[in-house]
Amino acid sequence: MNTDGQRHVCIKASECFEVMFRSLHKHPHGKAATMPLRSAIAGRVLLFLFLPFAGANLPSANAASCTTQSQMTAAQRDSLEGSARTVAALMQTGNIETLRASTIPAVAADFGGIAASVQNLKPRIQSATVTVEELYLLDSSTDSAGASQTDFYCGQPVVVLNFNGLPPGTYALTILHATGVPQPQQISLLFSRAADNRWMLAGFFSKPMIAAGRDGLWYWTSARKYAQEKMNWNAWLYYRMASNLLDPLSFLSSANLEKLERESEEVRPGNFPGASPIAVNAYGASFNVSAIDTTDTFGGLDLDVKYTPDATQAAQLQDPPTARKQVTAIMSALLELHPELQTAFHGIWVHANQGTASLFALELPMTEIAAIPQPPNASANPVSR
Repeated sequence: MNTDGQRHVCIKASECFEVMFRSLHKHPHGKAATMPLRSAIAGRVLLFLFLPFAGANLPSANAASCTTQSQMTAAQRDSLEGSARTVAALMQTGNIETLRASTIPAVAADFGGIAASVQNLKPRIQSATVTVEELYLLDSSTDSAGASQTDFYCGQPVVVLNFNGLPPGTYALTILHATGVPQPQQISLLFSRAADNRWMLAGFFSKPMIAAGRDGLWYWTSARKYAQEKMNWNAWLYYRMASNLLDPLSFLSSANLEKLERESEEVRPGNFPGASPIAVNAYGASFNVSAIDTTDTFGGLDLDVKYTPDATQAAQLQDPPTARKQVTAIMSALLELHPELQTAFHGIWVHANQGTASLFALELPMTEIAAIPQPPNASANPVSR
């Protein structure tokens, strides 16, 4: 999702670490814009020691021990919490060089992406109050080298952490909240214990705690209400918002997150673009819609719609009045199909994308879209491809 956004994991076969960095191009509210292809929200930086994946039901190739915060000794808690707070403080002040010195060598050797990510995060958390929410001590030091998968089962109810290709060692995961700021953030720090027993940063992942002023529990509760009313598009998109805000890491699984996933799948619309696009027919033209997501770029929660124009449609986008008519036709068609969207979203942002470029983009609030005159031959019938 764009307020979440789809999460992606990258890894280079010859290296242990990879960084995903995404940026956001903002545009004035209600104004058309010609721009490069917009990626997901900035600050969502994912750095992994190994390629992990979530799923408590996956078979375990290698099980190691996990100690939760309540099971730790006071010395263990103090050491790990102190290291997490130190790293968070370095991020708040943008102290890149000291942060690099606190990072394991394999990551510190290629620090450019992390430095850029921290600079992007800094203004959001600079004046935040940082609290340590969760601590996990992960011990695979006695495991044999070369295990294909290592699973850590933590506490009750069980939280599962899954790693691929994890070398024997002692690791820790800390989850922090940076609050008291307009854009509170959830920051997850992965540590590796060095030979001198210092905790060294091995990776981090930051993500917003709220979207359009609401937290994940609010979106989950609202999704359930929409599901009860059979408004499946609203429910599906709100469930995705909830998952994005409540799931701190892609390699973490818990009973609550699995429950959220099950509820989400129960309302997944059959005519929603995903692996395949859908055709939205409006005013005698067919538009190839490749993705529908959500964004809070303009403050309120908007639908974020992407379509690929054909040659004729692309030529029409060169003329601003015609381009506006084209994208508003898609907006109107979606509302004609799913009028319930007006109750769940502030507006719709439509992007006409071609390759890696956006030919035209326009965001309008629902009130303006609903006021667009509907021609007598208006037709809007999406067909899954």
